[in-house]
Amino acid sequence: MNYLSVENLSKTYGEKQLFSDLSFGLDKGEKAALIARNGTGKTTLLNIIAGNVLPDAGQVVLCKDIRMDYLPQNPVFDPEESLMDFIFSGGGPMVEAARDYEQILWEMEKGGTPGLQKRLEEATLRMDRLQAWDVEEKIKEVLFRLQLPRTDQKMGELSGGQQKKAALARVLLEGADLLLMDEPTNHLDMGMTEWLEGFLRRENLSLLLVTHDRTFLDNVCGRILEIDNGRIYTYRGNYAYFLEKKAERESIERAEVEKAKNLYRRELEWMRRMPSARGTKAKARKDAFEEVKQKAMRKTEEPVPELSVQGSRLGNKILEVYNLEKRYGDRILLHDFSYTFKRGEKIGIVGANGAGKSTFLDMITGAVKPDSGRVVVGQTVQFGYYTQGGLKEKEDKRVIDIVKEVAEVVKMQDGREISASQFLNYFQFEPSTQYNYFSNLSGGERRRLYLLKTLMANPNFLILDEPTNDIDVYTLMLLEDFLQHYQGCLLMVSHDRSFLDHLADHIFVFEGEGKIKDWYGSYSDYKRKTEQAQKERQEERRMQRQESIAGKDASVGTGGLKPPRPRASFKQKKEYEEITVRMEALENEKAALEALLSGGESDPEKITGASRRVGEVMDELSSLEDRWLELSEIVDG
Repeated sequence: MNYLSVENLSKTYGEKQLFSDLSFGLDKGEKAALIARNGTGKTTLLNIIAGNVLPDAGQVVLCKDIRMDYLPQNPVFDPEESLMDFIFSGGGPMVEAARDYEQILWEMEKGGTPGLQKRLEEATLRMDRLQAWDVEEKIKEVLFRLQLPRTDQKMGELSGGQQKKAALARVLLEGADLLLMDEPTNHLDMGMTEWLEGFLRRENLSLLLVTHDRTFLDNVCGRILEIDNGRIYTYRGNYAYFLEKKAERESIERAEVEKAKNLYRRELEWMRRMPSARGTKAKARKDAFEEVKQKAMRKTEEPVPELSVQGSRLGNKILEVYNLEKRYGDRILLHDFSYTFKRGEKIGIVGANGAGKSTFLDMITGAVKPDSGRVVVGQTVQFGYYTQGGLKEKEDKRVIDIVKEVAEVVKMQDGREISASQFLNYFQFEPSTQYNYFSNLSGGERRRLYLLKTLMANPNFLILDEPTNDIDVYTLMLLEDFLQHYQGCLLMVSHDRSFLDHLADHIFVFEGEGKIKDWYGSYSDYKRKTEQAQKERQEERRMQRQESIAGKDASVGTGGLKPPRPRASFKQKKEYEEITVRMEALENEKAALEALLSGGESDPEKITGASRRVGEVMDELSSLEDRWLELSEIVDG
């Protein structure tokens, strides 16, 4: 069933045409990614589909009776609205019932007021009547995974990252049939991003998303839509397949344009000799000439040359940190961390939001002082520091002037010199954009300009804090290529797994409580190792749970006396029952999936889906088992 049909859409802003005659569709359950360069219409297209912007021509047709929702990059909200009211607004009767049920439990945890027990019983009956327990489970999962606390805090009082996570939670809980998402992984750490992948994969919805995260794209989407030169192209496959087929298409187009140019030159000479074209054949040839001209003048994508900036010379002593300590209140960010940086090494930094990654970078550059310990910087070190704060420039300055303030020419590793304008062009700033004002640049273009300024200053120690946020996949590939040829030291914080795998020699993992693990290898290797260790812990817990059950059965059978236990509350009994039912269902699902995987199934899609789902089931079982053991001691006692 077709959920979405986009028919002959066109949109122009001023003299800039974003796209013309775009047509595509999205079927029920289909998940597709939308790729295009910054400023070429991705967000505009989503806004047209969502009904927020009118097209110049064409129409958007939605399947009757389906529900559509949209997650923009910059969510709109009432700053006076509470976090919980914002998240649960517009979710329908089941979401409202689950929200009320959760609210009562939260009030009981805080001490509550008289009458809460009766309200809880009424809320429980309402949940039973609406069969909303699955929704309530989803609410717990979403709030927990996105680290959104139950609070009456107003939306306007939250940080930008919390506001965006609240908007993400809202669309995930509203139960849309068709979901539009614009860069949903921005400002999520790796753990949240990986959870979101699994959530979107298992939800029965149609999805159209804009993302620069290639791993996320591969794990969620089975189709890629590319807007290029105002037209749309469809690819069914992963990102590597997209690159392969895109290169083939562009090669064919270049050949066609070159052939059209040769024909255009011949036809132009004929047109100059035969301007009147009165005969039927001559008129037809004259009409065909315009078509040839249009094809010959069509812009094609040219291969981008490799660039490697010549950095300043690094001495023998680069950067040394000794016994660094940093805490804010009771929160420990760094504890007794020491490291000596070596020439030319590329280090990735990963960890949960708030673990201290940006603070560590600020300490290295001297912006923040450690509580104790030392940072020793070599005399020849010249830092280039790209922060999350963004570029601060006067709004009435032109792009080319901003760059020329850094350097008129940039020296390359091979001895060549290129102009500031050529360097801008390499990073996708066309000549017309170079003379544009800073105030007219999009958010992605500003981030790209900031990156460019940082790189062209010729630092020999480059520090990048989330450089992949808000830039398109094309710029991301250029940046990767540039950094692969970079000769200095590179230290980068990123939640983009592909980016780290392509660049980092080893990883600093911020594990929390001030602990930093130095993992020698790629992030994917680290992830595989930790997942294997997690599976082993899950198996150990499962065995402990079985032994606990067997021990209880034996105690009952022999009439053994057990020490008195505290009586379980209604809430604890309810939670224990829900977890028991859920774990039994998960165990059955896990057994069925393992049987499918070992039963000779040949369909690649089914095998891939089953493999992913087994991992999700095991993760959920692991998170439930500890709580089950704790509650079983109280409830069964």
